[in-house]
Order: sequence, then C-alpha cells, then structure tokens
Amino acid sequence: MQSDQLIVFAVLAATLGLFVWNRWRYDIVAIGALLVVTLAGIVPPEEAFMGLGHPAVITVAAVLVLSRGLLNGGVVDSLARHLTRVGDRPWIQVLTLSGIVALCSGFMNNVGALALFMPVAVWMSRQSGRSPSYLLMPLAFGSLLGGTLTLIGTPPNIIIAGYRRDTGEAPFGMFDFLPVGLAITLAGVLFIALLWRLTPRREDQSSDQELFEISAYMTELQIPAGSKYAGRTLHDLITAGGEDVEVMVIALVRGGEYKRMPSTYEVLRDDDILMVEADSEILKSFLDVTHLQLAAEADSKAEAREKAEQQKQAEKNGEAKAEADAESNGARRAERALAEAIVTAGSSLVGTTATGLALRERHGVNILAVARQGQRLRQRLSKIRFAAGDILLLQAREDQLQATLNNLGCLPLASRGLRITAPRKVLLASGIFAGALALIAMGLLPAAVALVGGALVMILVGLVPTGDIYKSIDMSIIVLIAAMLPIGEALETTGGSRLIADALLEIGQAAPPAATVAILMIGVMALSNVVNNAAAAVLAAPVAIALARSMEASADPLLMAVAIGASCAFLTPIGHQSNTLVMAPGGYRFGDYWRLGLPLSIVVVLVAVPVILWVWPL
Repeated sequence: MQSDQLIVFAVLAATLGLFVWNRWRYDIVAIGALLVVTLAGIVPPEEAFMGLGHPAVITVAAVLVLSRGLLNGGVVDSLARHLTRVGDRPWIQVLTLSGIVALCSGFMNNVGALALFMPVAVWMSRQSGRSPSYLLMPLAFGSLLGGTLTLIGTPPNIIIAGYRRDTGEAPFGMFDFLPVGLAITLAGVLFIALLWRLTPRREDQSSDQELFEISAYMTELQIPAGSKYAGRTLHDLITAGGEDVEVMVIALVRGGEYKRMPSTYEVLRDDDILMVEADSEILKSFLDVTHLQLAAEADSKAEAREKAEQQKQAEKNGEAKAEADAESNGARRAERALAEAIVTAGSSLVGTTATGLALRERHGVNILAVARQGQRLRQRLSKIRFAAGDILLLQAREDQLQATLNNLGCLPLASRGLRITAPRKVLLASGIFAGALALIAMGLLPAAVALVGGALVMILVGLVPTGDIYKSIDMSIIVLIAAMLPIGEALETTGGSRLIADALLEIGQAAPPAATVAILMIGVMALSNVVNNAAAAVLAAPVAIALARSMEASADPLLMAVAIGASCAFLTPIGHQSNTLVMAPGGYRFGDYWRLGLPLSIVVVLVAVPVILWVWPL
C-alpha cells in the first residue's frame, strides 16, 4: 500500500507540474496520468473510464448546452442592452458590470457570461475615454464569484456535491451553496467596486488610440486598361509578388457594385478597383511587380459609376426608385463588417496560420491585423501562428459574423460600433431553464437528469441547433473531470488523502476548528491558481472527507471550503479561463493579477469561513 501511495503522489506531483508548465493541454495531461495509475494496477482497468458516466460530468455537459440555449434565446442580451446607460463613473461601471456578470454566472457557464459582457465592457471603456483594463479584470473576477452561488454555477460545486454522497449524505442541492456564495459575492463585488483603483492601469490600451488603425494601411488600386491581369484570377494577382510581397484584398468595386471579400477565383476586368491592406514598403513592391495604378480618385469614380447606373434606372423606372436604389447601394458600400475577437484556448486557430486554415476560402474571413500582449504584430499575416489570447481584427459578412466566430472558437471583443442583437425567445429559454431548476430544487429529479432534460427541450424547440450541441460542450473540461475522478479515488483508496489530512490536522491542532477550515480553503485556493479549478476540487475533496473523519466532525463545512477555494482563483491569469481571456484585451501582465486578486482573496476567506461555520457547523 505504501508503494501505491508513492506512485500516486509521484503521478500527482508530475501532473501538477505539467499543469503549471502548460506545455500540453490539461485534458491530455490528465489522460496520461490516468493511464499511468491504471497500468500500475492502482485503478482497475474496468473502472478507468467510468468517470465519463459520473453524474458530475453529465451535469457539466448539460449546463454548457443550457448556457448556449440561454445565450441564443437572448436572456443575457436583455440585461446587457441596458448596461450602456449606467453612466461614466468608474465605480458605478465596475459595480454594475461585475454584479450583473456574477448574477448570470450563478446560473450559466461563467466563461459564457464573461464572453457576452466583454464587448460591453470594452465599448463602455472606450466611450468613457478610459483603458479597458479598468473594467475587464473586475469583470473576470465577478464571473468567478458568481459561480459560487448555485450548484451549476461552476464545475467545482458540481464535483463537491457528488463527493458529499461518499459521506453517507445526499448530494448538495441546487441552492445549498447560496448562503456562502451570496455572502462572498456581495462582499467581493462591493470590494472591487469601492477599491477599483487597485485594478492595474494599462494606459497604452487607451481608447484615445485604437489598437488597430486600419485607415493607415488601406489603399485603393485600379486595374488599368490593357493590364495583363485583366481576364486572370485575383489569386494570380495577389501571388504575383511572391511570398515577400503580401497584400490583403478587402473589397472589389466594379460597375458601381461593391463586393466585400471577393473570392480568390474572381476573374478581374479592366477598371476594377481593389481595396487592399498593406504597409507602404510592401505596397510599393507590389505596384512595381503588377504595374497597377493607385486609384486616388477611386471613390469619386465609383460614385460616378453609381450615379450613372442610378440615372439609367431613373430613366426606366422613375426618379423615386433610383433614389431608393442609391440609398441601398450606399448602405452596401458603407457597410463594413469589421470586428475584434479574441482567440480562446480551444480555438482551431491556435498553432496554425490564416493561410494554413484557408480562412478566406473556407470561412469567408479576412484577418486584417493581429495583436498580442497589447501590441500589434508587424510581421506578415500569413506567417503568424495564432496563440490563445491573440486579438484579431477581422472582416466577415455581417450576417454570418457570430456563426463564423463560433466555428473558429473566437469570442467577440468589440465591433466597430457596438450593436447587441435583440432577444427573440427570452421567455421560452427562461421558462425551460427555470423549469429544470424547479425540478431540482423541489427534489423531484436529480440534477443531472433535470438538466439533461432541460438541454434536450432547448434542442427540440430550436434554441440550440443540432449542429451546435457538441460545439457547446467544452470537451477538454469533460475529459479532465472524467480522468481526474479515478485519480482522486486512488488518492483516497491508497490512504494518500488520509496522510495529507493527518498533516493538516497536526498543523491545526493548536488552533480552533475555524482555523482548520481556513487553512484548507487557502490551500485549495493556492492550488486552483496554478491548476484547473475542477482538478483542484477533485484532488482536495477526498482530503476534506478524510480530515473530517480524523476530526470526528461533519464533512460539510470542509467540502464547502474546498468548493469556495477551488472557485476563487484571483492571483494568476492561468488559474481560470476567465482570467486568461481578459489578459490580452486588458493589456495585463502575469504579475498584475495579485494586486487586486490578493486583497480580494483575503476578503473571501474572512467572509466565507464564519458563514460556512454558521450554516454548516462542524
């Protein structure tokens, strides 16, 4: 048994080290760790993959699908639309944004809630003339605090609820987490709002100067009469200069018609006007090779053509119709589907280039610029390998922009002129979700069954298209939890968790029981700042149960301490995906998080421990 303990501890140490190193994705590391303990004979082979059927795994997957349904139904949009009217005072903006995102995170995936409110925060900061850094970190921390409100607010709560069954009690219910979660959420949001000046300032991201200045790189070129590229494809033209001369064709103007993102197979004609994006040196080389002409008067020429077409229409169909057509054509020309988006850790873009994925041909997307850690990358776009956290300035068809971002695994950050879509099925989505919660709260159905049923109803009524079902589920989290659950059980069966519990008990012998709860919470909180919060909960829950048995006390307060500690990772950008997502848009550095996160962590511990012992006495 002692050799098994050594193997388990060695595997856990290696796993935690790989989590911190972050060279391989955490779900791959967890699968590797599971295979090692299985091959070592500690976990029976027939039980190695039983975690995939664990209620916690099923519940997390169902919550992710329900979250997509709530987003599609416009439930959160209906709240977000009113946030632009809260005023310009920083503390009011911080209080409102962090409070609303916390409320939403209690009932849906907290990353999903953060993703919806990030564009609002960026827009509000730019309108107020301040850096987005003032709002984005509070927004991320608010999403973490709100996750502690309910059973489904965050995966650690779902995991801890299941572990309570191991103590001989029923799993925690939907709102058993509410007293403690509400106390720390209220205290945390008020602390962030009143001491918002602790948030790191990154003035280089000021709204006075856009991160991407597109006009400085836009040029219009004309295909002169008799050009050798007339009658050839756009691909032939843009590859004429070789790999060292790269231009991006944004639009094609032909005969009064404005075509956004023309296909590379488009056949060019005399007098076509191309709107391209390139710096001055590359543009000069491109003109030398292709002998195209700068179309300094391209706009006036295009307008003249449009007016001629409108005149013909007027002669045939009357002046009124011509004016209507002119307005329509003008709207098409003025329409620019430019948006800023952030690359998530699970995006298909990570590690690849725009050319490698054929983004233009397959997705109808032009990548115009890329920023990393607050600075625009100046290297050739075709050579940039995207990384998680990169901010992209892209162009796409406006009616397909959101679907395209979903397919690529990117989150909208700020469009050029914020526009929030109008909710259409708010009551339907809210009713289905409320029904599932009611079944759980009244004890009529287990959480996994009720939430899966709610997700199925959302699919059947069209709130979640069938093509988006599995896109809604973050499989890396599912695999991580499923792989770590048997490892957590191995820690308990080999006596490893009892060994850790005895060490904690010895440390806290001279202190009151409240100190033991606080030590456990602080330890888990520190762990969750370097590893995924679900993994932290899986590893710490058996220790909490063993500690309760050693103390001959109830396990409930210790399990609650683990749930709070695992969910409150405020010190680093890698502790939770919400922290990671705001790092690049806010211009934060790795060491910025502790400035607001450390005092907030202290507030959480000071508030949570007495509330836990009051509601769940030892």
